[in-house]
Amino acid sequence: MSRTVVRTMTGALALTAAAAVIPLAAPASAVADSIVIGGQPAHVKDSPWVVALSSRSRFGDARAGQFCGAVAVGPKKVLTAAHCLSSEALGSDVSQVSDLRIISGRDELNGSGGKEIAVSGTWVNPGFDATTNSGDVAVLTLAEALPEQDVIPMAEAGDDGYRAGTAAVVYGWGDTTGNGDYASSLRSANVSILPDSSCEEAYPGGRSGTYEASAMLCAGEPQGGYDACQGDSGGPLVAHGRLVGLVSWGAGCGRAGSPGVYTRISAAIGWMADAV
Repeated sequence: MSRTVVRTMTGALALTAAAAVIPLAAPASAVADSIVIGGQPAHVKDSPWVVALSSRSRFGDARAGQFCGAVAVGPKKVLTAAHCLSSEALGSDVSQVSDLRIISGRDELNGSGGKEIAVSGTWVNPGFDATTNSGDVAVLTLAEALPEQDVIPMAEAGDDGYRAGTAAVVYGWGDTTGNGDYASSLRSANVSILPDSSCEEAYPGGRSGTYEASAMLCAGEPQGGYDACQGDSGGPLVAHGRLVGLVSWGAGCGRAGSPGVYTRISAAIGWMADAV
């Protein structure tokens, strides 16, 4: 059910697949499930830390090879979902992808603005479990630095951004309807951070997936309608101007009772202490 390419699946791989014709992933895939459902146009001038992950050799020239979202947390450090860099999502080990890059400063994927920067190094959380989607984070090192003002601070443990009921925003270029209608321009959706109890009820285990409060958080609206979807995996969830989550997995897109699940950044800070 990840948002690899097809968010319909529960895993991380799903969020990525849809965008690249690689299934998002079932409960265990995250890539394809990343798409912003119920959202509105967004602009990188207001959120310069939102970047797209691209590989034309793997995903073609359409939409500039975009297959996942990502977020800049340092001039040369970008976070994305671990499942976005899996061999299932890429078709080979990430080390074999010669044109992996991020697209920064561009609303329209095929536009002329902004810049494309090569990825010079990758770190994938060794604790990532593709079966449960726990630990779904990876760090990209860029060959060229972004401006200092184009990065976003990460919310540490205890930050108010994690409190249930907090208003948050998710960003991405993924599916906008749940039917494979991928956005060519950046979009965002307003969602609410949900109580861990609601997330545990929605994902108690089995095919629906298992919610782990220590490593994840979930967001959406009880009635559904606002969510990330295929193609949004790895993209940012922001509250109070700080990064609180990365799009990871979910059951479908924008469904009532099936909120989007995100990698909890306060937990990720510990996992990637030596990589950022």
